[in-house]
Amino acid sequence: MLQWLSQLNDVFPGLNVFRYITFRTGGAVVTGLLFVFLFGPGIISSLRVRQGKGQPIRADGPQSHLAKKGTPTMGGLMILSGLMVAALLWANLSNPYVWVVLGVTLGFGLIGFYDDYLKVTKQSHNGLSGKARLAIEFLIAGIAVIAFIHVGKAGLSSSVAFPFFKDLLLDLGWFFVLFGAFVIVAAGNAVNLTDGLDGLAIVPVMIAAGSFGVVTYLSGNVVFADYLQIHYVAGAGELSVLCGAIIGAGLGFLWFNAPPAQIFMGDTGSLALGGLLGAMAVAIKHEIVLAVIGGLFVLEAVSVIVQVISFRLTGKRVFKMAPIHHHFEQLGWTESQVVIRFWIVAVVLALLGLATLKLR
Repeated sequence: MLQWLSQLNDVFPGLNVFRYITFRTGGAVVTGLLFVFLFGPGIISSLRVRQGKGQPIRADGPQSHLAKKGTPTMGGLMILSGLMVAALLWANLSNPYVWVVLGVTLGFGLIGFYDDYLKVTKQSHNGLSGKARLAIEFLIAGIAVIAFIHVGKAGLSSSVAFPFFKDLLLDLGWFFVLFGAFVIVAAGNAVNLTDGLDGLAIVPVMIAAGSFGVVTYLSGNVVFADYLQIHYVAGAGELSVLCGAIIGAGLGFLWFNAPPAQIFMGDTGSLALGGLLGAMAVAIKHEIVLAVIGGLFVLEAVSVIVQVISFRLTGKRVFKMAPIHHHFEQLGWTESQVVIRFWIVAVVLALLGLATLKLR
């Protein structure tokens, strides 16, 4: 919204900076951070009063988690509020990619909010049924992918691009709707599975957002895209502002989510942020790179899938507990050791993902 101030540059010299994506991305970081930092305590107090017993703690989980009983959840409301305020202030609201990605974020956030609400009110881990949840997620994701195909360049918008190959595209036609929807839904649920320890999910999300902030900016700049031999997506650079908003709101949330957490992110935040990353990857044709940059989320999701399949087929478990971060807790790692080491893994994977931009 503030981008229009650049039009007053002739009257007030210096306002031209509002044209630049880099400047507005920095503004989004600061805005998201300040909003969550200032309004976070009030939101936490309100949620604590309304939720009473807070998020249910698994009795069969690590015993150290029982001390977290009574901690409120739905902290994703803090993140999404900061994200939306920052995005609406600093992003170019005439850009269709901004609205489509924000639509996925809010849609997935509402699903997560309802799931959290059911769990808190019932004091049970059984929230919205898995089938209903996935059906709604695929509906939202499918609509978003159709929108991406409509606003994107013909041929490219319905194709899968492969890293390390500058010209290799696989045009799926309208089957790309299914592929793109799967990427978005998978990303949302993978981040959701990662959110199990204080600070474990939000930092890798910020790392992924920072990485995609770079990728979206380069993909949306015809000069840089041509130099790096990546596919140019007109208008995609504006998504960098959303990445900045995630980083700012995430930093504000981390202040309150650092061990011992005053609030949990809940499905409200994890599902929404994962969906946002997935939608962004589909928009800029970096779906496969998302699996590298967000490799930690992939690892968490795969650990659950392997555990379920193994137990159903053989009656044995591969891991002591899934998702895999609980496995390492059961091995004797402290919560802080798991979290910090997983952050390191997220950084390494993000650097590998960014390396694909040059290796063509």
